Amino acid sequence: MNLIFATSNAHKVIEIASVLPEGYTVQSLKDIGFTEELPETQDTIEGNSLQKAEYLADKLGVTCFAEDTGLEIEALDGRPGVYSARYAGPEATYSDNVNKVLGAMQGQPDRKARFKTVITYFSEGKNVQFTGLCEGTILTEPRGTEGFGYDPIFVPDGCNLSFAEMRLDIKNQYSHRKKAVEAFLVYLKNSLGQHISKP
Repeated sequence: MNLIFATSNAHKVIEIASVLPEGYTVQSLKDIGFTEELPETQDTIEGNSLQKAEYLADKLGVTCFAEDTGLEIEALDGRPGVYSARYAGPEATYSDNVNKVLGAMQGQPDRKARFKTVITYFSEGKNVQFTGLCEGTILTEPRGTEGFGYDPIFVPDGCNLSFAEMRLDIKNQYSHRKKAVEAFLVYLKNSLGQHISKP
């Protein structure tokens, strides 16, 4: 089964492709030649995920899925949350966003945080959403060079490495994104049955 993923983020494509079982392939916006920027104007992670999937489905008449992910920090009242990708501004780099979080968390004893991923599957005018969570803590300085986004300052519960210090196969043992994908795959298997078991 081929899945069209409403994203231009190569890191997300790699992470999702890495947890798909045999018989599944994933295509990004680049792979299908779609060059428009998808809208992300909602005030929730769920809303952004749905907006992206619905926009691509309506535009191309295809079945597709989208995801939106946010880092929710307890001491910052859930920020950056839905604004994680542009926390330090619309043109912010990953480093800019990390530095803004570290600045906001300076001297803060409560370091609890979680990553939240919401996948939206959009097909024939209907949508279903799947959520994956990863609880953890925020470091006081970045560690590691793997991954992307806030990975260098996030340590998942039950581990002493940041996401950026892990190989992808290790990260997938904790990953919010993998958890959302797994719930999505269960739905596909249950709803489409034998049709998706064929390569």
